Amino acid sequence: MAKVIHPEEKLETIEVGDLLPRVMRMKKEGMRLSQACAAFIDEKFELSYSFADDVTYQYTTLRLVIEPDTEVPSITDIVPPAVFYENEMKELFGVKIRMISVDYQDKLYRIKEKQPFGPDAEGGRTNG
Repeated sequence: MAKVIHPEEKLETIEVGDLLPRVMRMKKEGMRLSQACAAFIDEKFELSYSFADDVTYQYTTLRLVIEPDTEVPSITDIVPPAVFYENEMKELFGVKIRMISVDYQDKLYRIKEKQPFGPDAEGGRTNG
């Protein structure tokens, strides 16, 4: 019978320059990317990259809080499945992600409104 493990959930707010080294460390530690998402809150983007350890059930989320015009490096060269998450962040929110291994050029979704959840979306949100 498997040992019952009571993991901690960790949330680490990091700087853009720390993203790639931290993702590389997570991968080397055997953690897998379980989700990545964006939110536009208080005129800033919050990008969350969550990693799970399938042995200990430890869950760690790396969070970036950035200005709308900040460029973020893609993690797809380290974690190829991130391609869909990053294209979603770019297309739905307008996050500036550079060097996505497969960039769908805003054609991942069939939507009429450009970046419906980003700073310039209809509904009163503005950039500045």
